Amino acid sequence: MNVIIDLCVVPLGVGVSVSSHVAACQRVIETSGLEHRLHAYGTNIEGPWDEVMAVVKRCHEVVHEMGAPRITTTLKLGTRTDRDQHMDDKVSSVERLLDRGE
Repeated sequence: MNVIIDLCVVPLGVGVSVSSHVAACQRVIETSGLEHRLHAYGTNIEGPWDEVMAVVKRCHEVVHEMGAPRITTTLKLGTRTDRDQHMDDKVSSVERLLDRGE
């Protein structure tokens, strides 16, 4: 089963700036080869359920290895069984409506 997730990993107890931790997690995502899109408050990732969840787990492992004693993660996810749908499809369908003024 494929899944599209919105992942936001926030290390706690590491100070105010967390960009180095976010970058480390982003490297994990990039290395996975899964389709992904970094945005201001997280990353969208799509692919097979087990592979995507393995990336989430690995992000936690890497951020803990960097010294974060705690991590809070927000995860939104969606699946479909009626048809294939990718991240870009979801955005395109809304953009088409906006273009038509709907």
